[in-house]
Amino acid sequence: MIKYDRLWVTLKEKQVSQYKLIKDYGVDTAQLHRLRHNMVIKTVTIDNLCRILNCSVEDIMEYIPDEQEHPE
Repeated sequence: MIKYDRLWVTLKEKQVSQYKLIKDYGVDTAQLHRLRHNMVIKTVTIDNLCRILNCSVEDIMEYIPDEQEHPE
């Protein structure tokens, strides 16, 4: 699963609010909703966030393996 928990930390570190993302950078509120709920988003959104925040992909998202047992 892809999780976007790191995005909220990076926003705080960069002192960029969600309001600023919406008003100053044109980020859609629906995209922020999808990010808050770890839903599927387009890579162009990731690209825009990295550009806005001047950060790398790892600063806004991470891969967490599903908690499934693997048959042996």
